[in-house]
Amino acid sequence: MSLTNKTELASLIADIQAVAESKLSTKETQQLAAFFPIYFEETEHADLRQFSSLDLFGAAMAHYEFAGKRSAGQVKCRIYNPDFERDGWQSTHTVIEVVNDDMPFLIDSISMLLSRYNLNLHLLVHPVLAVGRDKSGALQEIKRTEDRSLPLESLIHVQIDRISDAALLQQLEADLKRVMADIRLVVSDEPKMREVLAGIGKDLAKLKGERAVEAKEAVAFLEWMAGRNFLFMGYCDYDLVKRDGKDSLKIVKKSGLGILQDQGDKEYSASFEQLPQELRELAHLPQLIILNKSQTRSIIHRPAYVDFVGIKRFNDKGEVIGERRFLGLYTASAYQMSPKDVPILRQKVGAVIKGCDFVDDSYKAKTLGFVLESYPRDELFEIPAEVLGPIAEGIVSLQERPRVRLFVRADRYHRYVSSLVYVPRDSFSTEVRLKIEKVLMNAFNGSSAEFSVQIGDGTLARVHYIIRTAAAKLPEFHTADIEAEIARLVRGWSEELHQQLVEAHGEERGNGLFNRYKDGFPLAYREEFAVRNAVLDVQHLEAIDASQPLAMKLYRPFHRGGAAFNLKLFRESEPMGLSASLPILENMGVKVRDEHPYCVKRGDGSQVWISDFGLDVGGFGEQMAQDQVQHDFQELLAQVFARRCENDGFNRLALVAALDWREISLVRALAKYLRQGGLTFSQAYIEQCVANYPAITRSLVELFYARLDPAGFDDDKAELLLAAVRGMLDGVANLDEDRILNGFLAVILATRRTNFWQKGADGEFKSYISFKLESNQIPFLPQPRPLFEIWVYSPRVEGVHLRGSKVARGGLRWSDRMEDFRTEVLGLVKAQMVKNSVIVPMGSKGGFVGKQLPAPSDREAFLAEGIACYKIFISALLDVTDNLVTGQIIPPKDVRRLDPDDPYLVVAADKGTATFSDIANGISEAYGFWLGDAFASGGSAGYDHKGMGITARGAWESVKRHFRHLGVNTQEQDFTVIGIGDMAGDVFGNGMLLSEHICLKAAFNHLHIFLDPTPNAKKSFAERARLFNLPRSSWSDYNRELISKGGGIFERSAKSIPLSPEVKAWLETDKDQMAPNELIHEILKAKIDLLYNGGIGTYVKASTQSHADARDRACDPVRVNGNQLQARVVAEGGNLTCTQLGRVEFALAGGRIATDAIDNSAGVDCSDHEVNIKILLGAVMQAGDMTLKQRNELLAEMTEEVGHLVLRNNVLQTQILAIKRQESAAMLTTHARMIAHMEKTGELNREIEYLPSETQINERRLARQGLTVPEIAVLLAYSKISLDQAILATDLPDDRDFLPVLVNYFPKPLQQRFGKQMEQHQLRREIISNQLANQIINRMGTTFVFRMQEESPFSAADISRAWWIASRVFDAESLWGQIEALDNKVPADQQMQLMVLVRTLVERVTRWVLRNKRPFGSVNAVIEQYAAKVQGLLAQLPKLVPSERYPAVAALEQRIAHANLPQALTQVLARLEFAVPLMDIIEISEGSKLTLEQVAANYFQLGSTLQLDWLRDAITSLPRDNRWQSLARSALRDDLYRVHRNLARQALLDGAATETFAVQWLEKQHAAVEVCGQMFAELQSFSALDLAMLSAGMRELNNHLLA
Repeated sequence: MSLTNKTELASLIADIQAVAESKLSTKETQQLAAFFPIYFEETEHADLRQFSSLDLFGAAMAHYEFAGKRSAGQVKCRIYNPDFERDGWQSTHTVIEVVNDDMPFLIDSISMLLSRYNLNLHLLVHPVLAVGRDKSGALQEIKRTEDRSLPLESLIHVQIDRISDAALLQQLEADLKRVMADIRLVVSDEPKMREVLAGIGKDLAKLKGERAVEAKEAVAFLEWMAGRNFLFMGYCDYDLVKRDGKDSLKIVKKSGLGILQDQGDKEYSASFEQLPQELRELAHLPQLIILNKSQTRSIIHRPAYVDFVGIKRFNDKGEVIGERRFLGLYTASAYQMSPKDVPILRQKVGAVIKGCDFVDDSYKAKTLGFVLESYPRDELFEIPAEVLGPIAEGIVSLQERPRVRLFVRADRYHRYVSSLVYVPRDSFSTEVRLKIEKVLMNAFNGSSAEFSVQIGDGTLARVHYIIRTAAAKLPEFHTADIEAEIARLVRGWSEELHQQLVEAHGEERGNGLFNRYKDGFPLAYREEFAVRNAVLDVQHLEAIDASQPLAMKLYRPFHRGGAAFNLKLFRESEPMGLSASLPILENMGVKVRDEHPYCVKRGDGSQVWISDFGLDVGGFGEQMAQDQVQHDFQELLAQVFARRCENDGFNRLALVAALDWREISLVRALAKYLRQGGLTFSQAYIEQCVANYPAITRSLVELFYARLDPAGFDDDKAELLLAAVRGMLDGVANLDEDRILNGFLAVILATRRTNFWQKGADGEFKSYISFKLESNQIPFLPQPRPLFEIWVYSPRVEGVHLRGSKVARGGLRWSDRMEDFRTEVLGLVKAQMVKNSVIVPMGSKGGFVGKQLPAPSDREAFLAEGIACYKIFISALLDVTDNLVTGQIIPPKDVRRLDPDDPYLVVAADKGTATFSDIANGISEAYGFWLGDAFASGGSAGYDHKGMGITARGAWESVKRHFRHLGVNTQEQDFTVIGIGDMAGDVFGNGMLLSEHICLKAAFNHLHIFLDPTPNAKKSFAERARLFNLPRSSWSDYNRELISKGGGIFERSAKSIPLSPEVKAWLETDKDQMAPNELIHEILKAKIDLLYNGGIGTYVKASTQSHADARDRACDPVRVNGNQLQARVVAEGGNLTCTQLGRVEFALAGGRIATDAIDNSAGVDCSDHEVNIKILLGAVMQAGDMTLKQRNELLAEMTEEVGHLVLRNNVLQTQILAIKRQESAAMLTTHARMIAHMEKTGELNREIEYLPSETQINERRLARQGLTVPEIAVLLAYSKISLDQAILATDLPDDRDFLPVLVNYFPKPLQQRFGKQMEQHQLRREIISNQLANQIINRMGTTFVFRMQEESPFSAADISRAWWIASRVFDAESLWGQIEALDNKVPADQQMQLMVLVRTLVERVTRWVLRNKRPFGSVNAVIEQYAAKVQGLLAQLPKLVPSERYPAVAALEQRIAHANLPQALTQVLARLEFAVPLMDIIEISEGSKLTLEQVAANYFQLGSTLQLDWLRDAITSLPRDNRWQSLARSALRDDLYRVHRNLARQALLDGAATETFAVQWLEKQHAAVEVCGQMFAELQSFSALDLAMLSAGMRELNNHLLA
């Protein structure tokens, strides 16, 4: 100890003694004065100064008191936590105190104990003192050790980490006592063990013969041990015996010494018992002495495994009968001396040197000597010479060629493997050492490892590993393979990477990859993965780029067992974080156990990330072990990351049902349809359902394949699968799950086509799936069910296209109703069916939703994604649609069709897709679709609806018609208007320029409210025209100087809007201001002539409806009820201005309104003309007779005529509705019968169409009200649809006599140039059927065909042919045309009455044709037979039926007469009642020499004289409140015409064809005529006549005159 330390220590001791003086009595102080210096003087001052002198005093005193009494040989030790109140001192540490006889190994053994408990030592005070005690062991005196007159005792005070756990303190104290006891046993028994050793040596020395040499060396070794080269710790003698057929070492009783002295109840060597029999048999080997290691670590002196030296005992036969075993540790001298000086070892060394046979003093000989000298000594003791030789020789060779080498020796008892590893010194590090250890542990299935390192002056470092094993047998291993693995490790990760890259990719490519990645892999990666993993990972890293930003690898880590899998994801720029990956992987049915991201930096500075996920696949380990499932799992994951497959719970089917990603997408697509179709289960519930029944799910997919795979379909297999699935479904107990699974089955069975197997231009399957479904085959779908629908699914877009018939058209809507867009589209297609009654195709409608849309605030990106979704949707529709090439059906590629040919698919614009027609046509062209740009009307090479103003012009026909009946000519008289929209819009802008007499008092759109209380019609018209012609405009652009007093333009975003006196007066309000929505609400209720909607929104509902019923939340704040409207007329240029019930309520209150389907039908009609013209000209172009440019020029030339053709429908539809309005009360019963009939046949759903119930009809009847115009408009559409489809189903459209219907559909330039081509038009039959149905219903009304069929079961074709004959024979169109020319010249109501007169004529003639001309041959032949004659007679009617002789005619003439009604027309119309039998007259006259006029005059003479005319009028006046009354009335009238005809023929025959044959015949039949006259006089005397009376009169007439 240095002088300074001595001085400081003395000072500290003085402080302690000062404390003692203050705490102890004078006597005690004197008694202990010598104790404190000798207690602390050997302790490090640096350790002591950390404690206060008070605490050191306390510690010394506590130890002193603890040592106060001790028996001879007693070990005293305790462990406690000093407490000031209890112990008189304190410490933050736990204290160990020992009082023991002084002996070796105490401190080092205690330190070993603390190390085993991982406890830090903070203070060690260890004085060895000469201690005097009395007989009782009480302490008498303490002296320094220089005085050896007293026994020496060791006092040990240790402060360690604080332990508060009482159980742990107790365990530590027990272990401490065991250590102290073992030390005492070793020390006390050492002399005995040496005596035994000497005795054994003497015994061995007596051996003679073969064993003498071995015995001599053994004796020498035992003597060497005794020469302080071995620490004797224990000894025991064992007998080798047989027990239960196995060898055992039985302890010889009382032979144990040292730590083996007391082995308790043990009878046999425990370590020997653990060995398998094959290793126990080694005990019989005749080897005299065994040097080995035990399995137990020493707890004394040094924490090494205990060495044992076994000396075998033999019987007289030379058989091993036992073993005497010494346990202990070789001392330091044993490790330091040369092996040549150690018995036994010197023999091994000599044998090796001899075996190598190197030249004496040569380099190799010297090297060998060094190798053996420096060989791990423990190894030399154990290793056999025959094993040591090759190892030593191998080590020598390393001096010549240094390299990585591994030398392995397995313990004879398989308890451990000794491994000598030589590695380049420069490459050696702790990291390398640990990695080598890991390799060895894995190779030998090690449980623990120890090592020692030797680094000398050479180029190699030596590491000696002892790998301990727990198994009874070592695993098989190949040293060369382990060595190669170590070489790879040691070579350096980077160098190994270089080598393996070159091996894998060749020199050039390998060098390039190495330069790119040599410094890229982080340390964490290198520690976890071998270089061979990195080489594989580099391939994945090289595969990722912008087009494929993600790669992956699923693998099983070799160090994990069971269901452990790992997944590596490779990604550029940023890692695939756990938050992004976790939901995806969990949806796939696996749990993420852990995640390790590694950033790999490339040579060019770019970085890529490897994310390594530990996966727990739960109970799916067996499935995941299959290569196909692994492949499908990775493919699915890649598709999810690429967003080609959605991330949801269906993905677990990859593991649950072994489905690949496309099959999962199929299940998902069908599930999405189930939800859209009306199954209200959540997606999560459906996901769980299909996962609960993997066998059913798998079978459903297989059924889909068997039915629809174009290359692999198998109908027989499909039948078997269907039966199997139904059988499995019978076992599904849960009703909800049964509904879901049966829903899947129903949709699969209803699928007629799918593009599932189609591939794109890139050769990959398409990213979307379309299914063509026969909707009626799906029982869970709500009504009405379309004929077909196409369901489109992809992760990006979903959509549905519903079709009412094979030939149908309608818009495609960009919907925002993600959850129920099919419901939206279903409602729209129903309305479209009604609207399309005027055109060739029936109704269809489509809708799609974007699923990955950006925020709407980014308008450009939002629109771009919407267009992309639209393109996918259009493509998906075309994928399953037949094409036509030169008239031949070409089915879609890779599609199995389970339905007939179906080439007609036409779409149109709708909400959100107004400008998309060119896009759709571009796709059509790319597909080579036969419709070309007729596929989507309204494109750039079509009719511009806004430019034509066609929709507004059509709506304006309704406006004009309504106002004509109110006595207003909108084109010449001012009228007030409230408008919805702005001048930039098509329907509003065009509409508000269709009359210069519009007085627009108010208008609003989503931005502004326009008020002009007393507008100037002329000036405001000009200003509106200016706004319309601006590229873009809003109401804010309106010249405010032109607005009348009190008006203005106001923002709808304003909190409130001030009201001028003029506005207040108009709105009849006292409020000075209103919120914008309140103002609009009041404007809608204001008194006005016309409410015109050219915008978007539903503003009117019925008072019986809620706002929710209107399904337009945006308009909820402003909406009014139909009975609140004070407008005289409502025109719906925009769709859904009113709910249907709102319209009805307004109409019942006296308002004039039709429906949106009537008002804005011109748009859809124009589009249909465009499509059909393009189809016609497309065939011309295909034949090479026209270029696209020429076609487009021709289309443009015909614009105006197409407009006129379209508007003709608007004129006729509003005309028939006006007529029906006048007769609605009278026709109520007929309408009711028709509604009931159409409901019965399934053509109509009264509730869906908001038609009145039977109860409501009875209420109307009592109120003398009929159906309103909006209701009649619905019936009008359905009657057209019904007749259209009925005609189409017959041969009528193929009758060449009806070609004029087809020809007249087209503009005249086409009629003149392409009449022949029209006959080949793809939709020839549909055009004829539709146009003929429209002509008939527009002229004859909604109930005409129905009533005809009520009377007799005539077919629709026969009725149509009869009508065609009747209308053309009488040239009814000419008469109707003359009446129509009287618009605004005669009162509109009167004009409609005149139209009805002509209609009645045609109806009665139609009935005549049906009864007299069936079966029909050529209709043209019939027309030719009668037309000229009938029209000649018609012209003569005023002369044949003079008013002066026919009072009824005179009265009618007077009633219909008007200054603007031409007299000639008046005369004909007044006599149409008499025109009905003209065809009878013509037939009567056949073969007669009399002229037609003469026959006609006689015919009418008979009718007048016999009062048949009166009888006819009486029959017509009969009621027709039910079907039977109508039938009876009609039959009676037909009977009358037949009687009249027969009478005329009889008179002609009897009158010898004289000019006055009627008079002659009457005179001849004078008596009978007089009787009949009296009968009619009697009938005429009654105030009311009924059917029975008139029937009796008819019978009497027949009996008297024709009997």
